[in-house]
Amino acid sequence: MKKTTLGGLMLAIALTGAAGSASAQTALDSNQIMQSLQSAARVAPPELSAALIRNAVQEHIKNNPGMPITWTPLQLLDGLAQINVQIQFALNSDIIRPESYATIGSIADALHHPVLAGYKFVVTGNTDTTGDRQNNLVLSQKRADAVLAALVTTYGVDPTRLEAVGLGEENLQDTKDPKDPLNRRVQLINIGKYLPK
Repeated sequence: MKKTTLGGLMLAIALTGAAGSASAQTALDSNQIMQSLQSAARVAPPELSAALIRNAVQEHIKNNPGMPITWTPLQLLDGLAQINVQIQFALNSDIIRPESYATIGSIADALHHPVLAGYKFVVTGNTDTTGDRQNNLVLSQKRADAVLAALVTTYGVDPTRLEAVGLGEENLQDTKDPKDPLNRRVQLINIGKYLPK
């Protein structure tokens, strides 16, 4: 099996995301996702959770008024094992478009693999800067919740291993072009060992 580095996968995802929605949906397979999510990236702090990320986003909004190019980056998630995927939604909605279910299925296959079975993940929703900042935050939370629900209800991923959080426009992938569609993405982030209660 060919190993894929995190950097190489991220570049491939970014390139397919820029090429169009149809190609973005077929760019990932469960092996690539698995390799990225168990990569030798920075280990998440043990207390990292959706609630902590949500609080960091609220602080970021409070401390960074104005335009995104003047913001201090949200660094909490930098360097963690993660993937960025382009999930297509109906306009201004959290309804997942049918062509994105193949990508979500590949994510679920990776999460069911024994190598990742012992880990917990945060699903984040991200927007570009089109529209109101607070509305984008709400929409991104709904979209993260929708992806989490699809992973659980359609693909049988254990819901206790997943949390969802909306980042809105606070964690742009392309800060030079805040309206770039590449910023509208879903991230899956490995936040550490899963310890069932």
